[in-house]
Amino acid sequence: MDTIVHQALQTVFAGGQIDRETALQLSDASKDELYQAADAVRRHFLGDHFDLCSIINAKNGNCSENCRWCAQSARHHTGIEAYAAIGEEEALAQAKDNDDHGVHRISLVTSGRSLSPDTTAELAHLFQRMSETTAMLFCASAGLLDEKIAADLYAAGVRRYHCNLETSRTHFPNVCTTHTWEEKAATLRLARDMGMSLCSGGIIGMGETMADRIDMAFELCELEVRSIPINILIPIAGTPLADLQPLSADEVLTTVALFRFINPQAVIRMAGGRQQLGDEQYRCFSAGANGAIVGNYLTTTGGGIAEDLRHLSGLGFTFARG
Repeated sequence: MDTIVHQALQTVFAGGQIDRETALQLSDASKDELYQAADAVRRHFLGDHFDLCSIINAKNGNCSENCRWCAQSARHHTGIEAYAAIGEEEALAQAKDNDDHGVHRISLVTSGRSLSPDTTAELAHLFQRMSETTAMLFCASAGLLDEKIAADLYAAGVRRYHCNLETSRTHFPNVCTTHTWEEKAATLRLARDMGMSLCSGGIIGMGETMADRIDMAFELCELEVRSIPINILIPIAGTPLADLQPLSADEVLTTVALFRFINPQAVIRMAGGRQQLGDEQYRCFSAGANGAIVGNYLTTTGGGIAEDLRHLSGLGFTFARG
């Protein structure tokens, strides 16, 4: 085994934390050995349980922010359908379908910088209705929080809050300038203080370096995030990042493996963009990942839940609700 991979594996197995220099060295190590070692870390700390979650796009488009990757920004011209609130019947139908497939947790996701009082009330109502008709746990992804919004969501049954850091602290100003990395980190800390667990990750393939991805992985570790979604940029026509080339499978797999080494006890969750890899996407789950967002995403289409479950079962994962 590659010396640096072996040393990193022993450090993590002993309960230690690798440092940034080691992570950078791992990114240049033998790929097959790195992926196998990351998978061993996953099995050692988390076993074969696979974490399934899904999202409902509860408010779409007309966003005030200028995130350069996002089709929902009103500053870009992407032709997406905008709506202020999903219909209750549609939301409940989506929730029931996910519940029937054994999905563990579902999130209501809204576009925009934050929530208005009216939208907060609408989300609270939907969470209440979903609690009456499904057995899933609830997450929310609704932009920046203040104490009132966080308290209202908690009262509605939300026990996890999602707010992606998106990229490293230093790279963030290159992809968004209408809010800051620091505001996102503050939202995560507030959600944790209000009693919610945290879900936060980012998008890879936005012109950042591998060092930027490593920095983000360490930033998530410092924030004690235990659910880390990794999105792969889908270049969307009409956005400023439309002309970027998609990442190779090996670059994605290397990123996944490094995130596992840096966050050994977190759920590393494959999210939007993985379908670009075709069946190669399932190699991520032999390189350290142990969770996924299943079904459709926000402004792009995901794969079928049944297909995901078939592939993941073949890799030895189990899906029982705890």
